[in-house]
Amino acid sequence: MQTSIETKDDFFSNKVLGHPAGLFVLFFTEMWERFSYYGMRALLVLFLTSTIAAGGWEWSKADALSLYGTYTMGVYLTPVIGGLIADRLLGYRWAVILGAFIMTLGHASMALETPIFLYIGLGCLMLGNGLFKPNMTSIVSKMYKDHPEKKDGAYSIFYMGVNAGAFLGIMICGYIGEKVSWSWGFGLAGIFMFLGMLQFYFTKNIFGSIGLLPSEEKKLQKAQNVVTDVVEEENVPKNIARDRLIVVFVFSIFTVFFWAAFEQAGGSMTIFAKENTTRILTGGAGLTFKIVDALLTIVPLGIISFVLIKLFSKTISRFKLGNLILASSFLIIWGIVLWKVEREFSANTTEIAASWFNILNSLFIICFAPVFSKWWESKYNLPGSLKFGLGLVLLGLGFGFLAYGSTAITSPEIKVSMAWLVFAYLFHTLGELCISPVGLSYVSKLVPAKWIGFMFGVYYLFLAMGNKLAGVSGSMIEEITHKYSLTTFFLIFTIVPIAAGLLIAALHPILKKLMHGVK
Repeated sequence: MQTSIETKDDFFSNKVLGHPAGLFVLFFTEMWERFSYYGMRALLVLFLTSTIAAGGWEWSKADALSLYGTYTMGVYLTPVIGGLIADRLLGYRWAVILGAFIMTLGHASMALETPIFLYIGLGCLMLGNGLFKPNMTSIVSKMYKDHPEKKDGAYSIFYMGVNAGAFLGIMICGYIGEKVSWSWGFGLAGIFMFLGMLQFYFTKNIFGSIGLLPSEEKKLQKAQNVVTDVVEEENVPKNIARDRLIVVFVFSIFTVFFWAAFEQAGGSMTIFAKENTTRILTGGAGLTFKIVDALLTIVPLGIISFVLIKLFSKTISRFKLGNLILASSFLIIWGIVLWKVEREFSANTTEIAASWFNILNSLFIICFAPVFSKWWESKYNLPGSLKFGLGLVLLGLGFGFLAYGSTAITSPEIKVSMAWLVFAYLFHTLGELCISPVGLSYVSKLVPAKWIGFMFGVYYLFLAMGNKLAGVSGSMIEEITHKYSLTTFFLIFTIVPIAAGLLIAALHPILKKLMHGVK
């Protein structure tokens, strides 16, 4: 049974780039949330492991990476509860607003840089994310319930907001945190989360009746004499349903292997960037990097600003305050970006922030996501098990570059080319595009309709396990490097994903049979 609430709001009468203006309100709200999340994530391990003299806390890598794993695990666990709270009590809108406010408090707490406020801050970020994340996507889904043919395009635009926020957050918060002040880096993440919350709050009526309190939805339903739609579910025999659930369970297990390695990005790979990578450039190399870095910052921000102007033209008359807050946010961002570019060009040498390398994932996603989308829609599309296998192999190959590059490190003073990290992030992103969207898609295809909500929760539980395992395994970097070598550490993340990828690919005939026709 699904309840469909018909409204008089015609979302598609007020378009921006062919989609409802409300989608772009969500785009920018999600962008600021991802700005804050990835901006903080890029700094956390660096801050904890930096020396006291550099303003850090000089934690051991093991302790810092263990905490990082616990935090990212919590981020995947809380959305299950947040979705239920929204459905039963708050509605989507207030869940998003409350979640954003709690996350703002979390970032503010971390900016105080004391142990107790660090833990309070991380707790708030986990709780706030649980309320925010699932209900943003729920609003998108509700907006397009009568326009399923436009849903893929809508989610693609929404996903661009995710990556735009991650890109800008890592670029700006990472730079400010490492080169100016850790507190300012953490604080900026909170400031833009707060501005994103205000923008959403003052523009929320653009969604019509979508996302109201459950009690208000029922009243509106009665007032409009809305009839509950009965959705005919596929009558799947229990043996077939059991086999398909086995496939979901198998995919979930291999997802753990993927995220346990992939999430080294915010942990051991960031430490590798900080301690083992050549980040000081001079002469022509330094100037080239400054130009590339400036273009990578200004061009995407210019494109997003163009979308912002398009949104203004459609909504400024109805939502002046929300638009003014959004415009103010962008003016601040432009000011910071231009200051950063000027500061870097006036410096005699170029020192690349260790957190900078994290932007490569978002950059490569933006570049390659359309290519993979076309591939999956073509006649050369791969079965799910082979996509998982390919994704894991690509992930392992990415760590292979780091393992090979690390062979030159025979003492702590030796630094290696940044090219090894660039290649690693490239292959990791290609692997992510094979697995991350595919896993969720197959859960929705293989699970009976009445169990989908529960099974998505189970799937996210496995993602949480993978993230925690990433922290636990990453925390062994010092021990393994001291006992063997840094190459050995990265070889573990090379061999295990490749072996897992080959194994799930070999299981394809069995999994295909268990799917009973699902493609």
